[in-house]
Amino acid sequence: MKKPFISLEQAQEIIKKYPTPFHIYDEKGIRENARMVNKAFAWNKGFREYFAVKATPTPGILQVLKEEGCGADCSSYTELRIAQALGITGHDIMFSSNVTPEEDFALAAELGAIINFDDITHIPFFEKIAKIPETVCCRYNPGGMFQVSNEIMDNPGDAKYGMTKEQIKQAFAMLKEKGAKHFGIHSFLASSTSSNVYYPMLSKILFELAVELKNELDIHISFINLSGGVGIPYHPDEVGCDIMAIGEGVHQVYDEVLLPAGMDDVAIFTEMGRYMLAPYGALVSQVIHEKHIYKDYMGLDACAVNLMRPAMYGAYHHMTVLGKESVPCDHQYDVTGGLCENNDKFAVDRMLPKMEIGDIVYIHDTGAHGHSMGYNYNGKLRSAELLLKENGTIEMIRRAETEQDYFATFDFTGLFDK
Repeated sequence: MKKPFISLEQAQEIIKKYPTPFHIYDEKGIRENARMVNKAFAWNKGFREYFAVKATPTPGILQVLKEEGCGADCSSYTELRIAQALGITGHDIMFSSNVTPEEDFALAAELGAIINFDDITHIPFFEKIAKIPETVCCRYNPGGMFQVSNEIMDNPGDAKYGMTKEQIKQAFAMLKEKGAKHFGIHSFLASSTSSNVYYPMLSKILFELAVELKNELDIHISFINLSGGVGIPYHPDEVGCDIMAIGEGVHQVYDEVLLPAGMDDVAIFTEMGRYMLAPYGALVSQVIHEKHIYKDYMGLDACAVNLMRPAMYGAYHHMTVLGKESVPCDHQYDVTGGLCENNDKFAVDRMLPKMEIGDIVYIHDTGAHGHSMGYNYNGKLRSAELLLKENGTIEMIRRAETEQDYFATFDFTGLFDK
């Protein structure tokens, strides 16, 4: 059973100052989880979690993770600027992008970030902008289907990311010739996995590739970046990943493949977003309308602007009607927002307690890819983000948008004088 990290009474008190809808994050949960991740990989002296900024690009959250030793995985100019503003620079940044604009590479180089080249053609493109650094990384795509036993986890061969094995060999040889001395390998083969063996299986692929590249090209493999892909249990009856078991699984493969090759100094990096943040964020909204036609609809003051995943992917997010946790879920509803799109639904045919106008709905697991995927369709404004501090106080870490924000990019001069 999923439990909210705020109660009805807390929510009612918060709403007096910050109107719904809003996203709220649990600082205590974030810190405890980050410490557990570091503990799971403590066997590797170079381990570093580079939080996937795209998941939650909110400075107040990134500062908490920075204090827990996390770096920043950035994929755009703006994300680099956020990291810079927080004093995250140099090798505390992994810059992993694709179809990368010149200005993005230029800023990444200026900040001294570790550049993760997505394609071999990006190397000469980058070289026109900045000198090839001594430490570099390339993204690998082995192609084909990626599966555990008979379960297909994802289809790397259909993904736009990364290089083939032959291309990464050519890329490393080219980079070595241009002065690179320390090399990293990065790969992302599956998203939101629920298996404890995903990272260990990916590790075996990358560790064996690392040994092959070291021997063929006589280069120093400095780190291997397992990227993200570790999922969370969105459904209440799902079992979550065991990060300690995952860390130990990677450890065993490290000892099996890298140690015999004399590569005991290879650091392990991760770039998790969902696992680091999703369970520690929630979207809090209120029921403002109900409609009973062919189905029963409960309409919230939030919409897909605040949480796009259900509309975009049909993703499941559990819901708790605060104060009704013990009431039987014996009513079937579609829970919707107010956009002029029929897919603007947080839940379809969901069994919930009998709901009424004014009920406060807590939508679970929105801490990653929640607020960050927001947009302004229908002129809707994005909501505030709040942080439940460890001491129980509430801090606004991003204010709600206003109509002035929405109109700020328009020039109305003379528009109504015609």
